[in-house]
Amino acid sequence: MPDPVPPPAEDVVDQPAKVQFEAFLDQHRAALNSCLDGLSEQQVRRSLVPSKTTLIGLVKHATFVEKVWFDEAVTCRSRTELGIEAGPDESFELHEHDTVASVREAHLAACEASRRAVAALGLDDLLHGNRRGPLPLRWVYLHVLRELAQHCGHADILREQLLHDAAHG
Repeated sequence: MPDPVPPPAEDVVDQPAKVQFEAFLDQHRAALNSCLDGLSEQQVRRSLVPSKTTLIGLVKHATFVEKVWFDEAVTCRSRTELGIEAGPDESFELHEHDTVASVREAHLAACEASRRAVAALGLDDLLHGNRRGPLPLRWVYLHVLRELAQHCGHADILREQLLHDAAHG
C-alpha cells in the first residue's frame, strides 16, 4: 500500500481548514514512516534511550495513535474490540513478528483507515469515543498533529545517531 504523497503546505494555504489539517497530518505521517528508510531490522530495533523508544517502535506507536483517535474516538469501539494495546506505553513494545515491512504496512493501513473514518466529518463534529468525553474533530487533528510532530523529532534524532554509528563504528 503506497503512502500518498501529501501536498506541500504552501499548496493548501487558500484551502479550507480541514484540507490544511489533513495536509499537515499527512506530511507528518509520511515523515515518521520514512524514518525507517534504508535501515536494517537491527538498526530500527536498537534502543538508544532508557525508554522503550526505538525507530520501529515510534512507527508502531503512531499506528496505535491513529487507531485510538480515528477509530476508537469515531466508532466508540473499545481498544479490546479494535485489537490494540490498552495504553500508549504498550504500543512501543516490539514482538518477534514486527518487521520494517509489517510495521510500515500496518501504519499506512491505519492512516488510510483514519482518512476514511473522518472523510464525511466537519471540524466541529464531535467524536464521542474518547475517555475525555466528546471532542471536536478539530481538537483531535491538533492533538494528533502535536503527537506526530513530537515523534518525528524523536525519530530524527534516533536516526541521526544510528547513521552516525554506522558510519563511524
